[in-house]
Amino acid sequence: MNICKNTETLLQHTSNPDKAELLWCANSHHLHQLPTTALLIDGAVVDPAKYVRDPGIYIDSDLIVRMHVKRTVSRCFAALRQLRQIRRSVPPATFQSLVVTLVLSRLDNGNAVLIGLPAYLVHCLQSVLNAAARLIYHMRSAYHITDALASLH
Repeated sequence: MNICKNTETLLQHTSNPDKAELLWCANSHHLHQLPTTALLIDGAVVDPAKYVRDPGIYIDSDLIVRMHVKRTVSRCFAALRQLRQIRRSVPPATFQSLVVTLVLSRLDNGNAVLIGLPAYLVHCLQSVLNAAARLIYHMRSAYHITDALASLH
């Protein structure tokens, strides 16, 4: 387990210690060995978190970004449900632009941290892409989605 040796140095540079977050990181085999006690930073007590958010990306203590995928998928499906209600009220090109802007752009946000993601998390993200394509092209779940995804790309 490798815990940052410069923790005190990094935390001293926090401009507002009341809003500081602390995340101890380790692989899944060593998570139980991480410290659970709070740190005192400029008079503020900072408890370790299970995940932290850094400009829109949620990072778990095991660095698998489960929370990021979970929240992204949840927000994308919520947007798809709202878009479904207006699908017949707007022209198809406008609707496609709305789906790309409100849903697919969320999937692209922070996708560099998704490299090496476990297959079950990739499947969750893929389900959002599939649902978006089905919504745009009025497809049932029994239809093949590959051609629709290719035309959206």
